[in-house]
Amino acid sequence: DPRLEGWPLMSSPFPTTFIIGTYIYFVTSLGPKLMENKKPFELRQIMTFYNFGVVALSLYMTYEFLMSGWATGYSFRCDIVDYSRSPTALRMVRTCWLYFFSKFIELLDTIFFVLRKKNNQVTFLHVFHHSIMPWTWWFGVKFAAGGLGTFHALVNCIVHVVMYTYYGICSLGPAYHKYLWWKKYMTTIQLVQFIMVTVHIGQIYFMDDCPYQYPIFMFIIWLYGSMFLVLFLHFWYHAYTKGQRLPKMAR
Repeated sequence: DPRLEGWPLMSSPFPTTFIIGTYIYFVTSLGPKLMENKKPFELRQIMTFYNFGVVALSLYMTYEFLMSGWATGYSFRCDIVDYSRSPTALRMVRTCWLYFFSKFIELLDTIFFVLRKKNNQVTFLHVFHHSIMPWTWWFGVKFAAGGLGTFHALVNCIVHVVMYTYYGICSLGPAYHKYLWWKKYMTTIQLVQFIMVTVHIGQIYFMDDCPYQYPIFMFIIWLYGSMFLVLFLHFWYHAYTKGQRLPKMAR
């Protein structure tokens, strides 16, 4: 997309790949080794600022996704990418890039786990989810910033408002943990997210002559939606059905 000429991180996928590779190496190997003989960092104030900052950013991106298409003309069916330089089309490009960049900010989730020596929370699901999103979104922004391929980003922003609000309250300290009884419902919201994404993107297989410019992205989004649905169902089973990761009060 020539409209992205000169935008940060968009000239090549290699800077994104390097950042993600460094992230994976740090959270799975280097970080735990560095922290092995050190006391865990407290980080409560930093994490409170970070979590509520992500809530504010997610609210802003939700509004921008709505105003650049999803509440101003998209049909929720065969919405193709607008490659013009109209104000609405350029607003969608900026929102897509900001969503892509936000995935790098969210890598701090795992870094905080490592610095606080919460290595049990650095799971395959967590690291895989945080790694794959910015990498694949580079291609999404570079080639198809808009259209029905951005629906999952809109839904994800809404879910992150809820999720990071939970994390923000959690980071305020034990006095506020009595307000976190809804953790199980937060996981339910995440599952609903993946069902909505999978169903929405699955329409492409039943629509006749939808001229979406990059059908391969539709297949990838459908694959990811289905895969994360299975992974989160697995998490749900072990966390709540078997009770391995219940909130402390419930435990």
